Amino acid sequence: MGPSSQQSGRRPTCSQGPPAPTRLCRVPNHHQPETGDVDVLITLLDDVPLPSYAHPGDAGADLVTTVDVELAPGERVVVPTGVSIALPDGYAAFVHPRSGLAAKHGLTVVNAPGTVDAGYRGEIKVTLLNTDAREAVVLRRGDRVAQLVVQKVERARFVQAERLPGSHRGEGGFGSSGGWAAAT
Repeated sequence: MGPSSQQSGRRPTCSQGPPAPTRLCRVPNHHQPETGDVDVLITLLDDVPLPSYAHPGDAGADLVTTVDVELAPGERVVVPTGVSIALPDGYAAFVHPRSGLAAKHGLTVVNAPGTVDAGYRGEIKVTLLNTDAREAVVLRRGDRVAQLVVQKVERARFVQAERLPGSHRGEGGFGSSGGWAAAT
């Protein structure tokens, strides 16, 4: 799915039969432990491209919107991406903002990162927020709106204790590490 599959000539294989919205695609990777590649089954629910990595080594694959939308200053909207995925157990996907949209237009993902659990099979949707106080943001169908990062995750066993062991930080919360004076 990423640059390694494109550079090595591996292409996604899609089910024959009806076109989108029911096409199922699988990207072969012949699992390469040194690169950490993992197969992710994806269903294209609309006529959109597979999520793809813009550059070799990128962590996030671009997701696109399937609708035209205009976000007024301060407006929040949920946009569909036209894809659903099946992650292997022990993995999760995280929907991150695209840094260029955030820097140039003030567009961000509200619940960044949004979590896609391994058991979720619905369409991935992105909750966008226009943080610009003056300018609207216009998105067209096919525009890249977020990045999908697939990661191996650990499940925690929560063990109740009467008291936690001490640490250097202790109970220091928000602002406890300072930084404001150095930033000004």
